[in-house]
Amino acid sequence: MNHTNRDGYQVTTRQVAVLMLLAYLFSFAVRMIWVYQFKDNPDFFWNGELMINTNDGYFFAAGAQKELFGMHMDNPRVYGMWDYGVIFFTVLFTKLTPFSLETVILYMPAVISSLVVIPIILIARLYKQTLWGFFAALLGSIAWSYYNRTMTGYYDTDMFSAMAPMFILYFLIKSTIDFNLRSALYAAIAIIVYPFLYDQGQAIVYAMGMIYGAYMVWYHRHEKTTYASLLLVFLALLPLKKLGFDIPWNFIIELLIIGTTYWWLNRNAEKIQEKTLLIASGVVFLLFLLMGNVFGLIWNKIASYVITGTSSEGLHFYAVNQTVREAGHIPFSTFANRISGSQIGVILSLIGYIVLVIKHRAFILALPLVGIGVFALWGGLRFTVYAVPVAAMSAVYLFYVIGDFLKDKRAKYAFVAVATAAMIYPNITHIIGYKVPTVLNKAEVEDLVKLDKMANDKDYTLTWWDYGYPIWYYSDTNTLIDGGKHNNDNFIISKIMQTTSPELAASLSRLAVETYVDSNYSIVTNTLFKNGKKDQLDPNLLLDELASGSYKLPPKTRDVYLYLPYRMLNIFPTVMVFGNLDLTTGKRERKVTFYPARAVKNSKGVLTLSNGIVFDSRKGMLSMGREQVPVKYFIATSLSKNGNIRLQSQRYHSNGEYVVVFMKSYGKFIVMDQQTFNSTYVQMFLLGKYDKDLFELVVASPYSRIYKLKK
Repeated sequence: MNHTNRDGYQVTTRQVAVLMLLAYLFSFAVRMIWVYQFKDNPDFFWNGELMINTNDGYFFAAGAQKELFGMHMDNPRVYGMWDYGVIFFTVLFTKLTPFSLETVILYMPAVISSLVVIPIILIARLYKQTLWGFFAALLGSIAWSYYNRTMTGYYDTDMFSAMAPMFILYFLIKSTIDFNLRSALYAAIAIIVYPFLYDQGQAIVYAMGMIYGAYMVWYHRHEKTTYASLLLVFLALLPLKKLGFDIPWNFIIELLIIGTTYWWLNRNAEKIQEKTLLIASGVVFLLFLLMGNVFGLIWNKIASYVITGTSSEGLHFYAVNQTVREAGHIPFSTFANRISGSQIGVILSLIGYIVLVIKHRAFILALPLVGIGVFALWGGLRFTVYAVPVAAMSAVYLFYVIGDFLKDKRAKYAFVAVATAAMIYPNITHIIGYKVPTVLNKAEVEDLVKLDKMANDKDYTLTWWDYGYPIWYYSDTNTLIDGGKHNNDNFIISKIMQTTSPELAASLSRLAVETYVDSNYSIVTNTLFKNGKKDQLDPNLLLDELASGSYKLPPKTRDVYLYLPYRMLNIFPTVMVFGNLDLTTGKRERKVTFYPARAVKNSKGVLTLSNGIVFDSRKGMLSMGREQVPVKYFIATSLSKNGNIRLQSQRYHSNGEYVVVFMKSYGKFIVMDQQTFNSTYVQMFLLGKYDKDLFELVVASPYSRIYKLKK
């Protein structure tokens, strides 16, 4: 089929396919820059392949392991291939291709996310401006935020997040142009499939569906096809899962309903009255609002990212969103860079979108994608990714409008090409400098593999949630908290890591794991403390009993390990926040001091640290701002080849409140208060000191120390 370009050029289907291929190859090639940069770094390889660079990726990779190798059968948090589209396609690609699981999860983001060029070009083709789509595809496929969350190694559902909605947008816009019921059918199918690909995007699809309904009724209310199209789209939006249909049956049933409805509408097109379709689509829309809890869902999504602090129902636990970088407010410059690569670029994109809606009103259907991108200013940088493709189309369209003032068509396209290249340039510059390391290095993985060899798949490894998914994948053990399980149990792990009582650390570890398993994987703190119930307990009393050893622990049913990694050093103050609370009041128990830094200057024993703190090693005094404080101990640690820690200590002032630890092997100083110095993490990882009656050291390396609980 031939389409005449708005400027009179003939663009054949074959040429469109070539343009799509070129844009796709460009997108994929740009994502290979990261691979090229790290291809000679052996620390980033495992099983002969580069490792992935996002923690959350190991959640889905563990699901693939479960399907492919029968692992994680006793882990209640590992899902199967029908639960997430990314697991489904990972298993499929691994089985049908000669590539290993490691290779599939590494390159799958680049392979899938680059498909975004197809709907971008197809949308432009609807308006007979295929080259507009081609230039926009070059920009939109590699723009800052979209690249960051879909680069090679960023194995996560984000590879579908913006790509799949663009297909929905294409079919919705197409249905407003050709008024072919088949276009609405394809849009409905895409809407049904999207939650399987990207489960967090349901609110976006809801918003697109409602705007589509409003648009069609406002502009095309007298068209019979309007209400037939709305009927299909609204049926696709119905959340049948709430009626008890589990995955994948809910998708299969929804597709059957949509297919049957489409067949019936086509067969009886002449017989069905417009009023009947209007009533039917209205009824289904009301069902959608009722069953989907639409406004509640949208508000909960917003609230989860803008409301922080401690929870107020029952006991007062710390809210995790307050510590997640991608969930915080971002400045306009960051917002602009991530959407378009520059502040000028995003302004051009916003102007272009307004012009685009004025020229082609159906682009109002993209408003949810633009809106959620703008919401990133309050909700956090993760939301910018949704707006990237539309922003790219908007900016390039503006270039086309400006180019129309040039009489020479060659000059026009030269201008559009140069302007697009100028938009692409800062994004490519960012990509070249964006040298994200892998989640773990080879030595860290070796430690977890050692744990895998000694542990059972029923065993638990307790550590901070950042490391939960990699622990599943490499050690085949379970965890209490992980990257997706941000709840009150953060308190337990935080308390274990910061307590000065080895007895409390050991007893709470055992009690937490056995309670978690015995309660059918309920939130441990809610079970132990009867949180929010009439007979709610005072958690301080229970913790005191555990610390004293007077609490009767449940029988041991599995082994429990503590994973103390070096990489937790810099986030240890954040880890401590969750457990440094009086749960009955929500108030901080004490002021914590823990400042890791490097020495930047040494003048006759007076050390200036990178964080501005000055340590006078001759007098044993710290200068912290304007305050001069005495140091009680200075301790230097060094690692031997077998992982043992050698200590050298010097005592300064008996009334000193602070301890300075110098980790020679790491070139790092830590200034901390005395209570933090006596914490589980500092004593067992930094100093290698532990109660041998309670713990057994089973793995020791410069990167991690893993202890087995003896209780």
